Amino acid sequence: MLDAAYEDPAACVGKGLCDLKIQRLPVLLGVQPQRASKSARPGDPRSGATRWWLQRERQGDMDRMLPGILGKKVGMTHLFDEQGRMVPVTVIEAGPVVVTQMKTEERDGYSAVQVGFDEAKASKVTFPMAGHLKKAGAGPLKVLREFRGDSSVEPGQRIGVDIFEPGEWIRVEGISKGKGFAGVVKRYHFRGQHMTHGYMTHRRPLSNGATGPARVFKGKRGPGHMGNAQVTQSGLKVVQVDSERNLLLVSGSVPGPNGGLVKVLKGKN
Repeated sequence: MLDAAYEDPAACVGKGLCDLKIQRLPVLLGVQPQRASKSARPGDPRSGATRWWLQRERQGDMDRMLPGILGKKVGMTHLFDEQGRMVPVTVIEAGPVVVTQMKTEERDGYSAVQVGFDEAKASKVTFPMAGHLKKAGAGPLKVLREFRGDSSVEPGQRIGVDIFEPGEWIRVEGISKGKGFAGVVKRYHFRGQHMTHGYMTHRRPLSNGATGPARVFKGKRGPGHMGNAQVTQSGLKVVQVDSERNLLLVSGSVPGPNGGLVKVLKGKN
């Protein structure tokens, strides 16, 4: 109904939407449109409602493509913006990924898109995996991951880094660097005791809890394995997109070592 009202307001006569105007479409959908110029009319490219509608249609097409992409962390560098300020960025070699399987509610119990990333030698792929990839029309791949949700992609389709735009908010998932067995000062930033004046505890954790319960409560912070865990870094912004070299420049740091696998997802949180 809203699409018809946008294309031809006269088509809504007799359907309870006679007074519907293009400027009211964003309001009906719960979004405040941009302020249009005084000389702009409905349907004019300068109209805030028209610009909002076109952006919404394009974003909808992108969201139906894939909610994210796989990539490798290349390293960090810096850029300079128009004001001359230095912006630290992380370079990610994102994609291209190949759609290898479409999972549905009827067959698999949930909706998801399985994609493959990073080409591999044929001798490094098992026969069952080679048959699975051949069925989708893809070559040997090292990594297979899933993105939950419905999508309009098809098996064998290649998706590149051009699904992102500069200024878009994203979040990045990756495996953090392993630190091995660490003490409480490094692991939880305990203050510790003095190194001199007769103190003998220094960096030790000391008491493990009260003596009454005669046990250690769950969640007690202490020495142990640090790092090598999945971390999601949210609130990152796309600074630059290089479609020719499949590079994505992201503001700030990204979890994991250089060369580590990361998953780049749309959305701030």
